[in-house]
Amino acid sequence: MAMSPEAEHRLRRLTRILDFPGMLVGKAAAWLIVPMIGALVYEVIARFGFNSPTMWAYDATFMFYGALFMLGAAYTLGQDSHVRADFLFNILTPRWQGIIDGLFTLVLFFPAMYFFTVATFDYAMVSWMRGERIPTSPMMPIIYPLKTVMPITGALLLIQGVSELLKSYFSIVTNRRFRAPGEEARV
Repeated sequence: MAMSPEAEHRLRRLTRILDFPGMLVGKAAAWLIVPMIGALVYEVIARFGFNSPTMWAYDATFMFYGALFMLGAAYTLGQDSHVRADFLFNILTPRWQGIIDGLFTLVLFFPAMYFFTVATFDYAMVSWMRGERIPTSPMMPIIYPLKTVMPITGALLLIQGVSELLKSYFSIVTNRRFRAPGEEARV
């Protein structure tokens, strides 16, 4: 099978469009590391330097890290940086890699992300309606903004999954790994 240059161009353009939301949110979320580290440093100095621990630093770092982890998931998927058993996968031809990735994306990834997104949307909505707070914390900070990150993450992963499915299709049709322009071969 072959793919015309025009069809390849359209597919690459479409994957760039689909990759954009995850890339944008992932790169923006990466900045959450700054206030997270700031809270940790402040807590360490306050606790060990002045024997005056804070009530808020643990909650802040917990929420910043949770948001950072979740909002970076689609970006990580788009960069092909999630963990997998490459020692067997890499000996296969790009066509077979595309078949396996595409099949697992359709059978496992999409159903799981769909149910995750729907369930966490309801979870976040209930949290907002109740004005939910963390009961195990002395400060009892609000938790609904962090719970809102969950369905957003699911939606971003679904969009990125469509892009990954198209990249698998490219590999099946051309027997070449899909690479963005300028992307180096992964070792």
